[in-house]
Amino acid sequence: MATPATAPSASPAPKARRPRRKTKLGWNLLGLAVFLTAGFPVYWMLNTAFKPAKDAIDPNPHFFPRTFTLENFRRALEVSDFWGPVGRSLIVSLVVVVIGIAIGMLAALAISRFAFRGRKIVIVGILAVQMVPLVAMIIPVFLLLNDLGQYDKLSGLIITYLTFILPFTVWTLRGFIVNIPKELEEAAMVDGCTRTGAFVRVVFPLLAPGMVATSVYGFIQAWNEYLYALMLMSQQNQTATVWLGNFTTKNGTEYAPMMAGSTMMAVPIVVLFLLVQRKMAAGLTAGAVKG
Repeated sequence: MATPATAPSASPAPKARRPRRKTKLGWNLLGLAVFLTAGFPVYWMLNTAFKPAKDAIDPNPHFFPRTFTLENFRRALEVSDFWGPVGRSLIVSLVVVVIGIAIGMLAALAISRFAFRGRKIVIVGILAVQMVPLVAMIIPVFLLLNDLGQYDKLSGLIITYLTFILPFTVWTLRGFIVNIPKELEEAAMVDGCTRTGAFVRVVFPLLAPGMVATSVYGFIQAWNEYLYALMLMSQQNQTATVWLGNFTTKNGTEYAPMMAGSTMMAVPIVVLFLLVQRKMAAGLTAGAVKG
């Protein structure tokens, strides 16, 4: 007896990939637009730094320099003192980062791991301090440092920078510590570690990438700060950002040497980022916990 022929099974419809490709292309174009918008000022700074001074003020600027010269860098090094302001900026930035990370890590650990009275008030206070405009604190900071005898001193500038870098450090490190499971510390303490030993052996290695990322951002903030360095330091003790103002004189602004000086000022930031880029990337993606 003949069996009836079975109907062929319907194959699954192919998934539509065009919308996904269009979405991916759109995000790529958006990322490219953001990169060009953020990177063009840096390119124009380098372009102006290596072109002759007369081309820097040409009313019809060229996208690519027609001739390259290092004369602007020589001129930048001759204007006032270069290494003194750069050295002072390095000292201030490094000291601020070291103190900020040391105090900020302990404060972030206390906020994220311990329950104490006024904990929420401390967290809200940290956020409130970050929302206060820096320009609003110039006069109180000036009067306070003058009374303490810290005006026109690097120590006074370091204390001032800590007032806005330390809250940022505490809040950022708190986010990293919260994403480290408490069970890891508890397991280490069950195995015989003290709370301090559990932190040093378990939490600290996991927190290291976050500390590196926070340190880089804190260093950049201290290195690029201009307003307080201008108001609190004299001409003899000026920092690198204030030093750039020497290119603006009564005869006009020397744009090409100024861009050359800005390029040299960017070198420490670039070198620092290249040294810690792996830890930086790990710190920015920290917090993913596998279940």
